[in-house]
Amino acid sequence: MFESPDYPKALEESVFDSWLEKGRSSKISFAYILIVWDELEATYFPVFVENRDQIQDYEPFGHSSQRQTLVAAYDLYSESRIL
Repeated sequence: MFESPDYPKALEESVFDSWLEKGRSSKISFAYILIVWDELEATYFPVFVENRDQIQDYEPFGHSSQRQTLVAAYDLYSESRIL
């Protein structure tokens, strides 16, 4: 996933799938998964949120000078990309 010149490196689909499962099986009722890039660690990591308003806490990739930037957001259950 994210295999293009626009992103620093690819994300393995199996890793993404395991993150979806982790979010769905959580006791907290998460609705969305955010894929965040950490510039210092040079890796992606998941952030699970309960509502859409929490997505705004992250700057979009390519538009931020912060260490961590949002690459994409997905609905945990439909797996549709919302950002």
